[in-house]
Amino acid sequence: MTISLERRGVSCVAELLEKDAPRTCEAVWRALPLGGDAYHAKYARNEVYTMVETFAEQEVGQENPTVTPIPGDVVYFAFPGGMLDRAFKEEKGIAALPGVIDLAIFYGRNNLLLNGDVGWVPGNVYATIVEGLGPMAEACNDVWRSGAVGERLVYRRLDET
Repeated sequence: MTISLERRGVSCVAELLEKDAPRTCEAVWRALPLGGDAYHAKYARNEVYTMVETFAEQEVGQENPTVTPIPGDVVYFAFPGGMLDRAFKEEKGIAALPGVIDLAIFYGRNNLLLNGDVGWVPGNVYATIVEGLGPMAEACNDVWRSGAVGERLVYRRLDET
C-alpha cells in the first residue's frame, strides 16, 4: 500500500505483514482507502498519525503488538470511546464517535508508547515501510517543525495511486 502526506506531495510504500498481523492486515486492506487530518504525536516521539472511524465489523484485538516501534513501522491502534479524554476528542473532531482507529507511521528511533493518563498503549505493527522512508521521514519532521494544519495522511492500495 502507499501512505501519503498529500499537501507535502510525499509518499512511501509499505508491505503488509500478513503472517504477523493477519486480522489487522485484512481489516485495513478491506477498508482502504483510509485517511484524514494528519497529526504529529506529542509524546511518542517520531510518529505521524490520522484518526478514522472504526471500520472493522469486529475489533481485531492485539496481534504483533509493540510499545517501542522502530522507523518504518506502520501501526494500528483501536481506542474505545472512553479511552480518550474529552478535550483530545473535541480537538480532533471525533467527540461524537463511540471509538476511533489511529493509523500511525513511525519515522525515527527511540519511540515509546506511554500515555500519562492510561500507561502503556500497545499498537499492532501490521506493515513496514519498504520504499521511500527517507523522504517520508523528512516530511514527517516538517509536520513537527512547521505544523500539520491542512495536511492529510492517506493510506491507499498501491494500484489506487
